[in-house]
Amino acid sequence: MQLKIVALDGTRPAPKPEPKATEESRAPHPSRVLAPLLTVLAVLRRLLAPATARLSPYAELAAPYVRKLRPEYPRPGREDWRRWLPSWRQWLAGWLALAGLSGLFLTVAYAATDVPTNLNSYATQQDNVYFWSDGTPMARTGWVRRQAMPLKDIPEGVRWAVLAAENESFYSDPGISAKGITRALWRTVGQGDTEGGSTITQQYVKNVYLNQDQNLTRKLTEAMIALKLDNRMSKDKILEGYLNTSWFGRGTYGIQRASQAYYGKDVSKLNPSEAAMLASLLKGAGLYDPTLSAANHRRAVERWSWILDRMVKIGKLSPAERAKYTKFPEPIKTLQIYDTGKQSDYLVELASQYARKNAHLSDKEFDLGGYQIYTTFDRKRESELTDAVTKAREAALKKDPKAARTAHYGAASVATDGRIVAVYGGPDHRKQGYNESNATTVPAGSAFTPFVYAAGLENGVHKTREGPATPVTPESVYNGDDAVPVTTPEGPYWDRSGKKVAAHNDGKRSYGPVSLRQALARSVNTPFMQLGMDTGLENVKATAQAAGLLPSSFGPATPNLSLGTSTPSTIRMASGYATFAADGRHTEPYSVRRVTRNGAGVRLDAPDRRRAVRPEVAQQVSEALADNFRAFHPTAAATTPAAGKDGTTDKDTALWYTGTLKSVSTAIVVYRIDLGKSLEPLPLDGLAGTRENSVPFGIWSRAMGVG
Repeated sequence: MQLKIVALDGTRPAPKPEPKATEESRAPHPSRVLAPLLTVLAVLRRLLAPATARLSPYAELAAPYVRKLRPEYPRPGREDWRRWLPSWRQWLAGWLALAGLSGLFLTVAYAATDVPTNLNSYATQQDNVYFWSDGTPMARTGWVRRQAMPLKDIPEGVRWAVLAAENESFYSDPGISAKGITRALWRTVGQGDTEGGSTITQQYVKNVYLNQDQNLTRKLTEAMIALKLDNRMSKDKILEGYLNTSWFGRGTYGIQRASQAYYGKDVSKLNPSEAAMLASLLKGAGLYDPTLSAANHRRAVERWSWILDRMVKIGKLSPAERAKYTKFPEPIKTLQIYDTGKQSDYLVELASQYARKNAHLSDKEFDLGGYQIYTTFDRKRESELTDAVTKAREAALKKDPKAARTAHYGAASVATDGRIVAVYGGPDHRKQGYNESNATTVPAGSAFTPFVYAAGLENGVHKTREGPATPVTPESVYNGDDAVPVTTPEGPYWDRSGKKVAAHNDGKRSYGPVSLRQALARSVNTPFMQLGMDTGLENVKATAQAAGLLPSSFGPATPNLSLGTSTPSTIRMASGYATFAADGRHTEPYSVRRVTRNGAGVRLDAPDRRRAVRPEVAQQVSEALADNFRAFHPTAAATTPAAGKDGTTDKDTALWYTGTLKSVSTAIVVYRIDLGKSLEPLPLDGLAGTRENSVPFGIWSRAMGVG
């Protein structure tokens, strides 16, 4: 039963307003805060009860001494201000308590601090370096200039120069310096920074596990990790890591890159004097790089001399040897080892793609760096090919500036063993990112006919649907007239519009009956369209693919396939012709011969090798190509035993030349596309010259050193 109170007038009284919440009312009641703490204390009391009982007799014995340590202020028996000074017992107790609490704090901090499992990826990131085929540096990629070196490859004189400069007690200390940490703490409290006090172990921890923040928390964490790391890693491993992750200025991390940047040589070739100069940079490259200013030079010389003297003092450099180093080892002012941009970037692009794929490296692994990629690119051939195309470009701009602005040049040289020795990818990779040498843009045209010839010689022909193939030889005769209809065993071949398909020769010239060898030597097209039908278009595609062309470059299996509707890159066209020069054995074109990571070998898949055609077939194709070279370029042929052929296309949209000389095949293509409007090839309009004096052949001959 509830009692309701109503007003005398019969109305219900208004409810009392809720008191307005204040900061005090919102605060938790003290009992709520203390309750968990009291519970914990009660549990601890129960757990410690047995130990307390055992220690109680000793506590009674110590009680009188403890009472003496208890401060009584003002102190009895003293007068004036001395009454307020603690006794020596009280001072001792205070220091012991402080030491105990500090020890307890450090013990807890040590136990609570774990060595991170993930390294600072930036601190361990390295650059990738690419080398020419002769082993000289070509280019480098990556955000940082760093190459890790095993400690065994760093001379002892270099190691001890660094240790003398930074931490001579490295091999005996526990990974931290108590004196240095105290100094750092004093600076933090007194002046607001954390300078000084770091051992090499601590600096290594800061480099690879932490950041460069200057605060007390980071300094304490650094010290705890350094202690643990010193117990887990060998001193040599810590030193190796430090030498490979430290900043030396000039954009370099690690002693190897520093050695190259300041002295132009590997770290293994440094002497103690040069090492002492590099060690001085660890104190601050901006202040000690002697090439930056006169003040820097003075500081660098002073510290260099001090480091050498320290090496003598700790017994790592004899006085006699120290006497040799009286002249400061001036570093080079600048060192341009790498030629980045323009052509080298096209080479790097090809090599990096090949290395990732054939070394089975993920993008993340490759981007972390540290790889040395030894390419197949020949510096001399690359220079000659680039110069040849550049001259052709310049001549085109003078002759017809409007047409030349839309002209494109692709070029590649491939050896018979599959090595890509040179490419021309474009005028400048920074302006034109795609690679002309690897582009599948325009059809091969009549440059494809050697593959049709090889397919006929390899497989024979079928004039009927049944029965075995009839062998074909270089002397087999076909009709070389223009506009000869293409036939099948059932009769003429009709296209979808109901017209008979017929082949045409350049200039619509007729040659009458001609042998296949003569047809290839004289660039007669019509026999090869019919030969392709007789051999079987699938056999033609299979032979061209076995020789090096990619399946993706082939168009529909129609009669025009034999006259080059496929769109191979210059690399693949050069590779296909190289197969004939290699007696019919094809090696997949490759741009990297070896990969290492910080000197250790990385497994690299070998390029595929296969027999494309029989040796006698390859020889017959090569002989016909040599005939073609002699027929169209008699002056050059008088002194050069080359084999090659041009390639014309329908509607004059591209002109090719591919030839082999001294076991290297080079393919050149010139075409026009206005990329600002469409991807449709445009007529050359005379930009590529004539067959007898074509621009592609001119580039080929200059690049190959012919005539």
